[in-house]
Amino acid sequence: MRSPPLLLLLSLALLAPPASAQSTAQATPSPAQSAPEAAPTPLTLAQTLARLGGSPGWRSADLQFRWAELALDSARARAGLNVTVGVDASAVKVPVRSGEPTLGATVTAQVAASVLPWSPALEAVRSAERDLARAGAERRAAQLSAAVNAVQAYYAARNAAANLALAGEQLALAERQLAVAQAQRTAGTLPPEGLLARQAALDDARAAQRQARANVDLAARSLANLLGGAVTLPADPAAFSPLPAAPGDPGPLDALVARALTGRPEVTRAQNDLSDARARVQAAGLDARLPDLTASVQYGELAGAQGTAGRVVGASLNAKTGVLAGQVSVPLRNAGERPTGLALGLSGSFPVIGGGKGTALASAEVGVQAATLALETTQQSVDLEVRQRYADLQSARDSVSSAQSGLTRAQAALTTAQARLGAGLVTELDVQSAQLGVAQAQLALDNAVVNAYLASLRLAQSTTDLDPTLLTPPTPAPEARP
Repeated sequence: MRSPPLLLLLSLALLAPPASAQSTAQATPSPAQSAPEAAPTPLTLAQTLARLGGSPGWRSADLQFRWAELALDSARARAGLNVTVGVDASAVKVPVRSGEPTLGATVTAQVAASVLPWSPALEAVRSAERDLARAGAERRAAQLSAAVNAVQAYYAARNAAANLALAGEQLALAERQLAVAQAQRTAGTLPPEGLLARQAALDDARAAQRQARANVDLAARSLANLLGGAVTLPADPAAFSPLPAAPGDPGPLDALVARALTGRPEVTRAQNDLSDARARVQAAGLDARLPDLTASVQYGELAGAQGTAGRVVGASLNAKTGVLAGQVSVPLRNAGERPTGLALGLSGSFPVIGGGKGTALASAEVGVQAATLALETTQQSVDLEVRQRYADLQSARDSVSSAQSGLTRAQAALTTAQARLGAGLVTELDVQSAQLGVAQAQLALDNAVVNAYLASLRLAQSTTDLDPTLLTPPTPAPEARP
């Protein structure tokens, strides 16, 4: 019969990790995080948010808004004052064989502007203004989405680094447990399946470390893709920006839904689509009722039966297009005195059969019904999304409380293990296992806090209350040294 104290001393002698375990625990950082000697400063959360302005998603939203601005400027230019100048040149010889050639040139200037409120050009301006408002709302939504995604990616990288450190601790513990198991097997106090179980646990720990190292690299690359450039992240989880505080009560749900229904870009887009549909109905109705009627007036040296026109001033107004135009025509060659006259004109066309204007009006009215239904559907979707994110936040807050309880239990287990070690009832391996449990519980709490913070950001994003300047958690004050 072997002496138990001798076996205990043999086990304790094997507790020190071998050099290979130490080298394995201190794993080489992944290529996404490794850097040469003159490595740049690791990225902070504030720097991550500051770099969002150059990210592809952010620039794309800016370009879409700029395109809408230019489209509005173009519509206003077409509806505003337009001045054109033209030149007409002619050469006439009558009769062809014996007549003298007559050369003529006339400069014509025209000024036109849309003046009637139902003018298609003015309606195009109003439509472009709605498009610009929609583009502005969509740009802000895209920027807020990019900011939330950046915060999520940054804390995902921090979590990956923490998991890698935890995997190293788990691997070191598994190696020491296997060493003890081998000693116990040599002493004959451990069955073969016990040693095999420890060997399997070591293999699992090594696989977990490899996966954790790959996750660190993937997290860094994901953040780099989001920002549109290379990033340098800390290898130590403690070197990342501090974790945010757990979010509080978001307030009454009905108030959040009401704000979302007035500020969400989807609702703005649907409302603008409805306004466009109503404008098309109005335009189709005017097109069906108004004739293509043009009134004109000319004054000056009008062309008679035996000559060409001289200096002439004229104006015209089209009732359907709403365009008022003025013209000045001046010949460059003086052809003698001409009588001054005044000419009034009125021309119009009236559809009698066909034209499809009634069908166009009916189609536009159907478009209004479809746009109204789309607006109601969008409002219901936004309402449901806000309620879902509100519920997600409440669930995430409950998870923080549960994780806090788990950390308290792990700390109590560690205290108990340390006391039992002092009494000689357990080994250092049991204490180390309890310490690993505390680290795992702390990481679970950190993840729960981050998830709750992200849930609060998504809720604020869905209600358009999110302010990117408030995303960066405050930097804690340095601890006072004794």
